[in-house]
Amino acid sequence: MMTTACVQLESRKMSRDSSVRYSENFIYNSRGVKLFTCTWLPDSTKIKALVFFCHGYGVECSEYMKGTAIRLARAGFAVFGLDYEGHGKSDGLQCYIKSFSNVVDDCVDYFKTIREREEYREKARFLLGESMGGAVALRVHRKEPNDWNGAVLVAPMVKIAEEVKPPAIVISILTKLCTVFPTWKIVPIRDIIDTGFKDPLKREEMRSSPYIYQDKPRLRSALELMNASLDLEQRLNEVTLPFIVLHGEADVVTDIEVSKTLYRTASSFDKTLKTYPSMWHALLFGEPENNIDLVISDIVAWLNERSPDTESNASSPTLLTHSHLSLIDHNTKKEDLQI
Repeated sequence: MMTTACVQLESRKMSRDSSVRYSENFIYNSRGVKLFTCTWLPDSTKIKALVFFCHGYGVECSEYMKGTAIRLARAGFAVFGLDYEGHGKSDGLQCYIKSFSNVVDDCVDYFKTIREREEYREKARFLLGESMGGAVALRVHRKEPNDWNGAVLVAPMVKIAEEVKPPAIVISILTKLCTVFPTWKIVPIRDIIDTGFKDPLKREEMRSSPYIYQDKPRLRSALELMNASLDLEQRLNEVTLPFIVLHGEADVVTDIEVSKTLYRTASSFDKTLKTYPSMWHALLFGEPENNIDLVISDIVAWLNERSPDTESNASSPTLLTHSHLSLIDHNTKKEDLQI
């Protein structure tokens, strides 16, 4: 087993998509598990900042997050993705989350290896977490509270909506069973593809992918997700980094009311909530293209405002930029909450 937290194993592929350079690699995590990573870089534009994906439950980065990554790279951002253990093209039992902390630690370790590269050390860095990935991003921030310029949280899992949460008696039974049968796929929830993806064509695309998990959640995975969301719900005041949370008003997978609570409760001086009437859970993939374009344009605008000027001589990207200093004054005068 490898003792180094993240060791690059091999480079699989390098391809070009118009103005974007794409590459794939494998690394070993601290537990010796081989994980898949992917990168999208602007081909000719100077890199404004770094964006690190934290993907959702049961999905992956290279295909599911590709559209978002290409749009961000074309806007001048370097984008990095990691498939969690058991997800996508990474090794491990499919969609088995033995420990939510392991997922967070793998992200912390890999993201740090990127940020410490000489060409990236002075770049601002942002987390982008969707659904379960929103919880991962907030936990990464908790472990490294001073290392991030901000986070984009898309329908974040800071509480599981009551509509898809198993009854309390079922949770009690499953908790006892988990000690003996942790990998059983028996947790009774509604189909997330049907309830979370508005566009029928996107649903078909999801169902045709071999890298998308479509079975019932495993016992341990479901309990880890519930415990992680409960932990976050109780500690929202510990969120201190700048963030924007984006949520569809017709989302029945993650609770929009908790996103509003996150906005109100977080200690961040720079925080924004954007909600979208009639949109569902999967804002970055499951909506019609015009809706996705709207959401990503809001994300790009937010990132642009918080990325240091290319001429800045700041010695560290974690220092407050001129953009942040102006936003402090702006946010004391204007309410960003849009409902």
